[in-house]
Amino acid sequence: MVSITEQEFKQLSNYIKSNYGINLKEEKMALVNGRLQNVLQQAGFHNFTQYYKYIVDNKAGEAVVTLLDKITTNHTFFMREPDHFYYFRDKVLPYLCNTVRDKDLRIWCAASSSGEESYTLAMIMDEFFGTDKVLWDTKVLATDISEKVLNIAKKGVYDNERISPLPTHWKLNYFKKLDSEKSIMVDKIKNEVIYRKFNLMDEVFPFRKKFHTIFCRNVMIYFDNDTKTRLINKFYDQMEYGGYLFIGHSESLKRETTKFKYVMPSVYRKE
Repeated sequence: MVSITEQEFKQLSNYIKSNYGINLKEEKMALVNGRLQNVLQQAGFHNFTQYYKYIVDNKAGEAVVTLLDKITTNHTFFMREPDHFYYFRDKVLPYLCNTVRDKDLRIWCAASSSGEESYTLAMIMDEFFGTDKVLWDTKVLATDISEKVLNIAKKGVYDNERISPLPTHWKLNYFKKLDSEKSIMVDKIKNEVIYRKFNLMDEVFPFRKKFHTIFCRNVMIYFDNDTKTRLINKFYDQMEYGGYLFIGHSESLKRETTKFKYVMPSVYRKE
């Protein structure tokens, strides 16, 4: 087993924080050491200094993707924190339906992971608009830093056990069974989500138009306060007035440092 030294952990954690915002505290050293063992062994590295050099020198970026996949937890499921989705359906969509004059609805799922959140939003909007949906552009932009989870999301294939809690009419209308264990999202919904690789730590957000709603849930738990504040300010600048920001239930914004207005736990608005 290759053991990481304090100096090697500091070097690696500083690189990750500078480039990806993830704040690996010292108590995470054992976790990082354990999760990266197979990576080092398969590559034939004798220490974490060699691995760090490999990460920095790997211009194509595959090594960093593997690193991020190992140290973060891409845990999500359909209708996670369901009150957010109910609020989006019952309050946000009716408001936007009456105020967005060009019928170009811009929703950003900013940490989409394996697709459950973004597809849930797409299904909600399909059901909400019904036959009027053809009059609207309701495509969801879904981004994540991990190509691994984005590839899972694009395929739209999920274990039947994972979709079992969904409403029966959703399972009938929006999924096709592949076999006794798996189902696939129908093209009607898959085509409503645009998946892109994106780093929330990028200095410039390249979006031409501002968003009406941003979901960024259970990501900022990895960030320190300064990183989180900078990201929230970027979200504010990228949002239309009247737009909504949804964050995770275990997350919160400091009222003294954010321009967003508190609506309810983990829901904020630009006014």
